[in-house]
Amino acid sequence: MGLVYHEMYNGRGFSRVTRSWERYGAAWAKMQALGLLAPDVTLSESYVNPSPAEANEFIPVWRPTQASEIQLTTVHSWPYIQHVREMDARGTGFFDRNDTPAWPGVFKRAALAVGGTLLAADLVGQGQCQHVFHVAGGLHHAKREKASGFCIFNDIVAAVRRWQSRYGYERIAILDIDGHHGDGTQELLWREPVLTVSLHQYDGRFFPGTGALAERGAGPGQNFAINLPLPRNTTDKLYISALQIALQAIENYQPQAIIVQFGVDGHFSDRMVGLKLSTYLYETVIQEVHALAHRVCAGRLVIVGGGGYEPDTVARCWSILMANLSGRVESLGLNHADLHDPITQLPALDDTAVEKVGEMVRLAYPMFL
Repeated sequence: MGLVYHEMYNGRGFSRVTRSWERYGAAWAKMQALGLLAPDVTLSESYVNPSPAEANEFIPVWRPTQASEIQLTTVHSWPYIQHVREMDARGTGFFDRNDTPAWPGVFKRAALAVGGTLLAADLVGQGQCQHVFHVAGGLHHAKREKASGFCIFNDIVAAVRRWQSRYGYERIAILDIDGHHGDGTQELLWREPVLTVSLHQYDGRFFPGTGALAERGAGPGQNFAINLPLPRNTTDKLYISALQIALQAIENYQPQAIIVQFGVDGHFSDRMVGLKLSTYLYETVIQEVHALAHRVCAGRLVIVGGGGYEPDTVARCWSILMANLSGRVESLGLNHADLHDPITQLPALDDTAVEKVGEMVRLAYPMFL
C-alpha cells in the first residue's frame, strides 16, 4: 500500500469552490493523527521509506514529479497542451464555461496531477505496491482538446496509456463512482476495449449531461462503456444494488489492473451533487473493490481522488479508504468508527428514487450481465 502526495496539493486547486482546496491538508492531518502516516513525514521528501521496525505500522509516501509534455501527448493534442501553457502565462480567464479558471502556475499543477497518477501506475506495474492512492488524480472530465469541470488533463487515461505501453496490459478496468459522469474518460476510450464503468447522478441535465444507460461505446469499444445512472436522493441501499452490477461486470471482464475514481461528492453533506450517500457506502465500495482486485488481477489497484468539496467529509472518506487498503481498520478500533457519519444523520429512503433505481437496475442487469 502506498500514498502519492505533493506539497503543492495544499495550495490552489482547479475548482472555483475554494473551500475544497483544504481537503488535501485536512486528509493528510487526519491520516497522521490516526497513525496511518508516520508522524515525522515531511512533504519535501521524495520517498518516505519506513524503517524495518516501522514497515508494518506506517503507509509509505511517494512524492511525484510533473508529467512531461511528451507524456501529456499520450492523451492530449500538442496544440491543446500549448493552449494550457498560454492560459497559464495569461493568468486570467477560464478554460471552459466559467468553471475552470486559469491562474499562474496552473500548468504545473495540472501536469503534477498527471505525474502523480503515472507514478501510482508505475508503482503497481513494477510490483512495488499492490495498491496506491493518489489523492489529486481523478480528473475525468478532461478531453483530448478541452478542459471541463475543474479538469485540465486526464490523468486516468494517461495511466491507461502507461500500463498499455510500458507493462503490456490489454485489459484495464476503470470504476468511476464520482457523483458526476466521467465524460472525458468515456470519450477518450469510446472506441477501445478498455472497460469503463460509471455510477453517477443523471437526469439528462445534471452536469455534464452524459452517462445515459444507452451509452455503450463504439467500434472495438462497443459494450465496453457501462453507465449506471442514478437519480437524486439515491441512498446507500439503492446504490449498492447498482454497485453489484458494476462489480460483476468488472469480474466478468477479468482485468489485469483496475483504476478507481473515488470521488466522494455523492456524500449527503456535499452540495455539488444530489445523491445521499454516506461514509458507510464508501467503505463498502473500497472493501468490495479491494476484494475484487485480489480475485481477478493479483491486487493491482490504483485509486484516484476525484470530486469532493467538503474538506472534513473528504478527509474522513479518504482515511476510511486508507485504513481498509492497508489492513488497519481493526487496529484503529474506535478511531475508525469515529470517521463514520452518525447513524442519526443518515438520509431516509426516497420513494421516487427507489422506483427509478429499481427500474434502472432491471434494465441494466440483462444489458451488462
